This record gives sequence, C-alpha cells and structure tokens, in this order.
Amino acid sequence: MAKILTVDDEQDIADVVKLVLELDGHEVKIETDPSEVAEVAIEWLPDLILLDVVMPHMDGYDVLKDIRTRSELKDIPVAFLTSKNKSVDFMMGLHMLKADDYITKPFGKKDLSERVQALLERHGVNE
Repeated sequence: MAKILTVDDEQDIADVVKLVLELDGHEVKIETDPSEVAEVAIEWLPDLILLDVVMPHMDGYDVLKDIRTRSELKDIPVAFLTSKNKSVDFMMGLHMLKADDYITKPFGKKDLSERVQALLERHGVNE
C-alpha cells in the first residue's frame, strides 16, 4: 500500500481519484488548497503526489517548483493529473518541470490505476 497525496481544487474529482486508488489498496489524502501542499507533504511524506495544474491562486506548475526546492520532498514522484492536454502542456510538465508523468482528464479508472502502479514500481515503492 502506498501513500498518495492528490491535489485538486475540485472536490468531486479528488473524491473520484481517492475512491479509485483506495480500491487499489492505497492510502489517499486529498488537498484542495495548492498553497498548503508542501506543508501537508512534509508532514505526511507521501510516496506519490498527483497534482492538478489548473487551480486558483497557485497553479500546479508553481506547486511542483516549490516541492522540488524542498529537501524533504524533492525525490517524491509527482504526476500531473490535469485537463490541460495540448502538446505545449506536456512539454512544460514533463520536460521543463520534470514531472514523473502527465495524466490527462478525463481519465478511466483502469488507466489511472495502471499509471499510478507503474510510477510506484518505477520509483521502488513496494506495496
């Protein structure tokens, strides 16, 4: 079982992600305020962070930049889970900001489960 922090300002989407991943046996915490992500992650130390891009006051790109500057969090894999699906968005997320994966909404529960599992395995997180 992995600890997964899902960050999305839309509670309904966060709840769906939580349900899907809990059915896979993971422990999931939801954060809806992007400005609180680093503090919550330092306290909880998740194995993976799923991060929306489009959020008010602070976008997911800035959240990832903040995470990567903190020694306690810099090695935690982060995957964007977002509706931004243009090639420029992929380039920004994966190549410029070095996210570990880029998952687009809408997502299927099987695809989400498989992508999360692959990320966890790639980063040596054993269940």
